[in-house]
Amino acid sequence: MSRNPRFFTRTRSSAICAILMASLAAPLLGGCFVGAVAGITAGSLAAADRRTVGTQVEDRTLQVKAESAIRESFGESVHVNATVYNRQILLTGEAPDETTIRNVEARVATLPNIRLIVNDIQVGFKSSLSARSNDAFITGKVKASLLDAQDIFANSFKVTTEAGVVYLMGLVTEREANRAASIAAGVPGVVKVVKVLELISEAELSRLSATPNNGSAPVENGPR
Repeated sequence: MSRNPRFFTRTRSSAICAILMASLAAPLLGGCFVGAVAGITAGSLAAADRRTVGTQVEDRTLQVKAESAIRESFGESVHVNATVYNRQILLTGEAPDETTIRNVEARVATLPNIRLIVNDIQVGFKSSLSARSNDAFITGKVKASLLDAQDIFANSFKVTTEAGVVYLMGLVTEREANRAASIAAGVPGVVKVVKVLELISEAELSRLSATPNNGSAPVENGPR
């Protein structure tokens, strides 16, 4: 059956708008609203995620546990975000001194099922709400730009931004990594792009692309 390019373009445009809406709302509104907006894109993009469904759930759980542990242990003295992909935790944000930064990492390291911690917390004052809103908007623009690209799968990447520095996570080939970094670097407001990526071979990419995501329903051609 032939692909309907008009439908594809409209779906892509709707997803881009939803991403930008969620990014603008994130620092200002509760998680329920943002989750509802983000859910608009989830169905169309989930198939491109190279993690198994089980790993995706595990990553979300680990992120909640990490941020809860940081909040309970350090309260308002720090501003730290934990971003998780394939059981790797990226820590970004601000803390008052190097000792606190090390203590935050040590606290997160006590959580189970972590493969690696990448600590890029900076010494400094906590960022303002306007700075965080700007970071969220940059993240949305980067995601939208990746989604708009025709030669990579946007949902193979996880994007987060701190003080204008964009971090890319994901299971990708070197070709995809370089392409995504180039796209992100061209987005207005981006200060630097940091690749926190797991590289796979083109052969491994072909294998992952041919294998249905665990937990996904089978897809068959319609009756003839």
